[in-house]
Amino acid sequence: MRRGFYWKLAAGNIRKNSKTYLPYILTCIVTVAIFYIMRSLTRNPGLNNIIGGSFIHNVLALGSAVVSIFAVIFLFYTSSFLMKRRKKEFGLFNILGMERRHLARVAGWETVYVTLAGLFLGVMLGIALDKAMFLVMLRITGREVALGFFVSGKAVMDTVGIFVSIFALIYIHSVWQICRVDPIELLRAGNVGEEEPKAKWLLALLGLCFLGGGYTIAITTQNPIASVMMFFVAVLLVILGTYLLFVAGSIALLKLLRKNKRFYYQTKHFVSVSGMIYRMKQNAVGLANICILSTMVLVMVSTTTSMMLGMEDIIRNRYPADFMLYLEGKSGEREGEMEAVRRLQKEWAMPVTREWIYTYLAFPAVREGEGFSVKRDRAFSVEDDTYTFFFITLSDYNAVMGEEKTLQTDEIMIYSNRQKFDGSVLRLFEKEYHVVERLKDFVGNGLYESMISATQYVVVPDEETIDWLYERQKESLEDFAREIRCVYSFDTAAGEEEQMAFYYAMEDLFAADEGHELEVRADGRKAFLDINGGLFFIGIFLGTLFVMATVLIIYYKQISEGYEDKKRFEILQKVGMSRAEVKAAIRSQVLTVFFLPLLLAGIHVVAAFPLLSKLLALLNLYRTGLYMACTAVCFLSFGIMYVCIYALTAKNYYRIVSGTK
Repeated sequence: MRRGFYWKLAAGNIRKNSKTYLPYILTCIVTVAIFYIMRSLTRNPGLNNIIGGSFIHNVLALGSAVVSIFAVIFLFYTSSFLMKRRKKEFGLFNILGMERRHLARVAGWETVYVTLAGLFLGVMLGIALDKAMFLVMLRITGREVALGFFVSGKAVMDTVGIFVSIFALIYIHSVWQICRVDPIELLRAGNVGEEEPKAKWLLALLGLCFLGGGYTIAITTQNPIASVMMFFVAVLLVILGTYLLFVAGSIALLKLLRKNKRFYYQTKHFVSVSGMIYRMKQNAVGLANICILSTMVLVMVSTTTSMMLGMEDIIRNRYPADFMLYLEGKSGEREGEMEAVRRLQKEWAMPVTREWIYTYLAFPAVREGEGFSVKRDRAFSVEDDTYTFFFITLSDYNAVMGEEKTLQTDEIMIYSNRQKFDGSVLRLFEKEYHVVERLKDFVGNGLYESMISATQYVVVPDEETIDWLYERQKESLEDFAREIRCVYSFDTAAGEEEQMAFYYAMEDLFAADEGHELEVRADGRKAFLDINGGLFFIGIFLGTLFVMATVLIIYYKQISEGYEDKKRFEILQKVGMSRAEVKAAIRSQVLTVFFLPLLLAGIHVVAAFPLLSKLLALLNLYRTGLYMACTAVCFLSFGIMYVCIYALTAKNYYRIVSGTK
């Protein structure tokens, strides 16, 4: 054959199949651009100027790994739709005299065109948007916008290397599909449907068990430490359960519907149910993918959005005051240090608006039966019901909170920050304390809010109780015993820059005191904004990618099924089915197939809500109502987008099936 024949034929094939190739190429371009941006952002020197930049760098690196894995799966998935549409065309070429090696060359040139277009336009789009994305990240994190333009050569090389490998694997897979069947099978491939699958009741039941197990973990897990690890177990179970339910459970459900004569023997139900049963094996995987991607979008966007909107609450929970000075010993023993701070405040003319002081004792304990164990040889693990107990005297509590509460010798009041203490009696060191009140608010202590374990803040009657608890935990923990400490906190009307300057002055003041800890909210706000802003950016970024994937999977599935159903509906019209009945049957089928993944994704999100709320509580976001509102808004927004996709694809599907333009 003449030189240049193959690449010309390949170019013509892409032009003729533009309706299916163009979305695929656009997807390749966007996926390449997103991967380049993620890689480029990890190498942007501007990250060094952000507090928590190393954390954001690691998250971005993880994000780029997720995108690369996703690209392999997703591009293979979409290329399979193209290959199924092209098999008949390749079969015709083979019948007309082209050998398999010639078909492989045509497929190779088509892959080269897609690779070059995807890489060149994707990298160019990535470079064009990279600066904009970095500026968006700076804006979200509240940083100053830097001038200049950064292009990462290493990111370009990484992008080219990853996607050339992906497209090479896709090409090998395509050639294998062409070469493993004979020409007649290739010619008939576009018209070959799936054999009617059997109802696999055992797999359907197993899918329900996996899904039930994941839901049970999400709903019943109470330990905030264990919730971190159990989250991944629940996710794995839900993903496995979703695939099994769609692959096996959907077939079982459709066959049950077919047995219901009153439902099945209606025109629209007869056509849609029989059609879905006939080809459900292929549909099921696509539907499961849509469901999982939809769930990921909803979870990522809702959690990161609630963290951004609840930023001030997170900061105030972690930093209850503008300045917090932690010292070893009781407050009465450290009065000299506190007076030194007050003198420094006067020297700096620092406008203090409020100050409070209290003494506390804190140590870990593990629930054992109805009581708690405090032992040196007791290993604390995520499987344990582990608490940190934080004790403060009634007089200090009343002074800080402006209350006038009273307690008897064996009475206590409790405030729980992450995990509720549900007992009416606290048994500790073989002694019982009766819980007379569960407090709705408590004096702040940022150090213990930063811990991932649940803290039980306990108000005890007097200082003698604190001393007794201190001696008992010292006997139990020995060298690991905790000391009694005090905290001096104050708020100020000064600006953040002035607060940071005063913070450095206080550090100089206590440079010789190795037992002190000093925190300032202004510094914490910058760190939280940088980290949470970076997470929000990545959540929106990956959410956009998964939305794009969802749209394209739906598009290809509907277009592919439209071509497969065309002849079937032509036969139905010839035997007396009207266009209106065809349209009603199409609507019934598309509605069922379309909204089942969204419905199950919504159930997944609702089931995951308790576990995700606990994970957010570990990050000091206790506003469950805010997270609930963000989840509802995200689901509503995603649902509206889903309806728009339905309207578009249903129209295209009907045009293909009915043969109208």
